[in-house]
Amino acid sequence: MPARRFITKVVKAIAKSEGDGARVRRSIGTNKLRNFDPFLMLDEFMVEPPAGFPDHPHRGFETVTYMLEGIVAHEDFAGHQGKIGPGDLQWMTAGRGIVHAEMPQTKCRGLQLWVNLSAAEKMCEPRYQELLDKDIPRVSPPGARAVIKVISGHSFGTTSPVVTKTPTMYLDLKVEKHVKFEHPIPKNYQGFLYILQGEGYFGSEGTLGQAHHTLTLSEDGDMISIETRDSAVHFVLVAGEPIKEPIVQHGPFVMNHSSDISQTFADYSMGVNGFERARTWRSKIGNLHQNRM
Repeated sequence: MPARRFITKVVKAIAKSEGDGARVRRSIGTNKLRNFDPFLMLDEFMVEPPAGFPDHPHRGFETVTYMLEGIVAHEDFAGHQGKIGPGDLQWMTAGRGIVHAEMPQTKCRGLQLWVNLSAAEKMCEPRYQELLDKDIPRVSPPGARAVIKVISGHSFGTTSPVVTKTPTMYLDLKVEKHVKFEHPIPKNYQGFLYILQGEGYFGSEGTLGQAHHTLTLSEDGDMISIETRDSAVHFVLVAGEPIKEPIVQHGPFVMNHSSDISQTFADYSMGVNGFERARTWRSKIGNLHQNRM
C-alpha cells in the first residue's frame, strides 16, 4: 500500500531586503529551516530596475531560477548571456566557480532555489540549462482539474528534459477548486511545498497551506495528498535525494569543510582554480546598473 507523507513544519516566508534593492521572501536558508538537504535556500524574489543582483561569485552548488512575472537579463564571465521571462527556467550549475550578474529588465517576481552538490561534483565545470515556458512539458493528473509543469524529474509519465547533478523533482502545480488527488514522491527524497497563491490542504493530516508558506514533508512515504476546497491553489512541489555530507556555507560559497571555504576565498582572490576570469571581468548589465544608480 502507498505510504502517505504528512507535513512536519509550516514556515511563513517574510519579505526582507537582498542584493542591491531587491526584496525576497526566504524560507529555506533561515534559522527556522536551514540546510534542508539537499536544498540550501529558497527565495521568492521581487525586484525591478534599477535594483538587482550585480556581479557576484558562486561555487559548490546549483542555482535554479524560475520566473513568474517579468524579464531578467543574465550574464557571466564564461560568455553566457540572455534573458528569461514569465514561466522560463534557468538551471545553473556553478560547480568550481562562476561569476555572474542577474538584472531585471522589468518589474519581476520569481523563485530561486539553491541545490547542493556532492563533494564529487562541487568542482565540476559550470554549465547552464535553460527552458522557455513553451518548452517545459505539462501533464494533468488522471481525473483531476489541475495542470502540472514538469520543471525537473517526472510526473504522471511525463519527464522534464532538464538533467540534474543532484536528483531533483521540481513541479509547478495549478489546482482548481474542489479537487483531490495524490502525487508520487520517490521514497528516498526529502521534499517541501511552497505556496504561491491561494490555499490548499496537504499531506495525510490535511495541513492548511497558504500563500508564502513553505510546508516540509515527512521523510517516510511515497505519496503526497493534495486537496482544494473553496479556493484554487498555485504551488511548487520540490523534492530531492539527500546528499548526507557536511555543509559549510559562507555567503555564495558552499563546500564540505572550513578548509574548503578558505581555499575558495584564496582561489577567488588570486583568480585561479576556476576563477581565472574573476579579477578582470565586469558584466555589461552590471555596469549599466551602476550608471543608473
